[in-house]
Amino acid sequence: MSTTSTHTSDRSNGDFSRMSLHELFRSEAEGQVQVLTEGLLALDFDVTNLVAIEPLMRAAHSLKGAARIVNLLSIEHLAHGMEDCFVAAQKGKLRLNKPRIDRLLAGVDLIGQVAALSEEAAPGWLSANQPHIDRLVASMAEVADPHRLLADEADLAAPMAPSATTDSVATPPHAPTPGAPPPPPAQATLPPPAQRDPQQVLKIDVRGFDHLLALASESKVAVHAMHAQLQALDSFKKQQHGLFTELEQLGDRLLGGEGGAPVHDKWLAIQQQTGPLKQFMVEKLAALEACENRLLRISQEMLDEVLVLRMRPFRDGVQAFPRLVRDLAHSLGKQARLVILGDNTLVDRDILAKIESPLNHLLRNAVDHGLEPPEQRLALGKPAQGTITLEARHSAGMLVIRVGDDGRGVDLEQVRRAVVARHLASAPMAADMSAAELLDFLLLPAFSLKDTVSHVSGRGVGLDVVGSAVRQLYGTVWLDTVWGHSFQAHIKLALSQSVVRVVVVGIAGEAYALPIAKVERIVRVPHASIHTLKDAQFFTLDHEHVGLVSAAELLGLGPTQPSAEALSVVVIGSGHRHYALVVDAIGGEQSLPVQPIEAIFGAIRDVSAAAVLDDGSPVLILDVPGLLVSIEKLASEGLVQRLQGGVPQARAKAKRVLVVDDSLTVREMERKLLQARGFDVTVAVDGMDGMDGWNAVRSGQFDLVITDVDMPRMDGIELVTLIKQDSRLHKLPVMIVSYKDRPEDRARGISAGADYYLTKGSFHDETLLDAVGDLVGDSRA
Repeated sequence: MSTTSTHTSDRSNGDFSRMSLHELFRSEAEGQVQVLTEGLLALDFDVTNLVAIEPLMRAAHSLKGAARIVNLLSIEHLAHGMEDCFVAAQKGKLRLNKPRIDRLLAGVDLIGQVAALSEEAAPGWLSANQPHIDRLVASMAEVADPHRLLADEADLAAPMAPSATTDSVATPPHAPTPGAPPPPPAQATLPPPAQRDPQQVLKIDVRGFDHLLALASESKVAVHAMHAQLQALDSFKKQQHGLFTELEQLGDRLLGGEGGAPVHDKWLAIQQQTGPLKQFMVEKLAALEACENRLLRISQEMLDEVLVLRMRPFRDGVQAFPRLVRDLAHSLGKQARLVILGDNTLVDRDILAKIESPLNHLLRNAVDHGLEPPEQRLALGKPAQGTITLEARHSAGMLVIRVGDDGRGVDLEQVRRAVVARHLASAPMAADMSAAELLDFLLLPAFSLKDTVSHVSGRGVGLDVVGSAVRQLYGTVWLDTVWGHSFQAHIKLALSQSVVRVVVVGIAGEAYALPIAKVERIVRVPHASIHTLKDAQFFTLDHEHVGLVSAAELLGLGPTQPSAEALSVVVIGSGHRHYALVVDAIGGEQSLPVQPIEAIFGAIRDVSAAAVLDDGSPVLILDVPGLLVSIEKLASEGLVQRLQGGVPQARAKAKRVLVVDDSLTVREMERKLLQARGFDVTVAVDGMDGMDGWNAVRSGQFDLVITDVDMPRMDGIELVTLIKQDSRLHKLPVMIVSYKDRPEDRARGISAGADYYLTKGSFHDETLLDAVGDLVGDSRA
């Protein structure tokens, strides 16, 4: 069980010297406000927990000094008054009961609001809200008076005036309703805080993380490229060994003849020279292999560490929930205890941010719908205090989150009646529904079992907001209940949006990846099991007809050449949207670090992202929902082509294109576009600079070269110059594709002999393909 932990905020570059004093105060206040909130909630759970007071004293003292430095006198006085309260409580002179804790929490809220203001907005906002601040500061003396009997006062919870120059600071969502009568006292509880990790957390820009991930993946590709070089050296070593063997045999024949002493001496000299050469090759090849293994390990570790940066403990995303449950239960006259389990479970930071709203809704639903008032719970033999559990854990490579309560649960018969009343099912059909089927109706829009409307629920916004948010994260949610005893919501998500578990498939001779979470089945279908109805082909799987669609045709990669034995099929979709993608081959499963497609390409049809396989090969991750839409569009237009059996037939030779670009994503997208048009595309060995392109163009026969301008060691202009100056290659068409439409680059490129200059600023699929068509014509020779 746990609450939250405190982290020291920082700039992305970690340089405090560049932060203004107000920014330093904000950084200090963010951490100390969390310490104060945690400690006060721990005291609310157990007022005798004097251990929790020590960090509260330190936090208030630190805030007092920080506020003095930035000349926030009101905050300094408020923090000083809070410190006096904590000192008195630690000495046993003061009992921090619920009314006093409410006052102190109101002070914490004010400090948090002031800290959130920009340096320019702070003076105006403080001036507009000074009367309220003064009352709150004065109330600290009342809190510290052990002889004064405190009660909740609505004026301290009054709304503070907004300011046109503020940073949109609003009253926290857990603050009491302005002008409302004081709620009845309730013993809201919270477990004591867990031990905090003293390690500081460094905030980094998301764009910086994406760049690091791209560099780490690129390093892995570069290291894998060494393997080809090592294979070439190993082949050279074998050739060298054969040459030396021939020399030895020649020497034996010469020495056996009448060459005499001169030939013998010459042969000894040759042997003295070849011996070290053989040893040198063996040693250097072994050293290079060791270097490759070491670099492979380092590149993989670097990639793993970069991905870890993306992960945050679950507690970082739920730190506001204990206060939310406490204040909401208090306002409803209930007693609630929030238990957080698995707070150290690592979660992708994007998922953590996007799951906060659904969890907020589930917790509010538990307090309002689930937990009974104290008197009802006592009458039912339950403790007056209800328990809400929020748990996160890893299971089978997935993140599982559970939100449960020990309240009244859900009356399934009431759900059944509501389903029939809303004409969602007939009475006989509803009568046959299982508990799980009935609970699924709670996830539908506007499906609510509450007849009355409050500020918490009853407005028709049901659990569908939870289901919708989870579906957007490609997760699932399911509910279960025991009437009169409990209700639980379970959410299953991928651990990270930066790493995806995929199945690798071969399509038209290329590797593609499909997220496993979106794959229903992988099967082999014999040709004899394929049936045809109105030009549509299908096979039977689990007593259902599943339509067959060629993945190559769907992606525009040409007709499929199925094997003579059976089809490799990946089943995607669900319900009536089941389809079977026919692929060339099924590879294994891999966990891949996801790299987003560069914005310059816009939205690529049926492609969601890029990645790098374990062997360093780039791969595109297919968008399964997009594939389903494309299949249905083809089917509606009658364009789904039939699969023909038999042995693949030889096709006309495709024209060869060399792509040289230092961006993995750009060169792979260009390769996919050109291959879809039927070209045979090669990329430079590691794609890092024009030198690799120059080596590739000299060693192969190409019909076209496409190159970037800005690359290390040798840029694209230099590459064009070398090609056009070579007597063998000068007629080879060269296209420059540049990110920047710089007149000087364009002039240099044309002067060097480039046949086409295309800027990526206006880049799209047809632009590139049309330009290639202008230079070399059709893809077939």
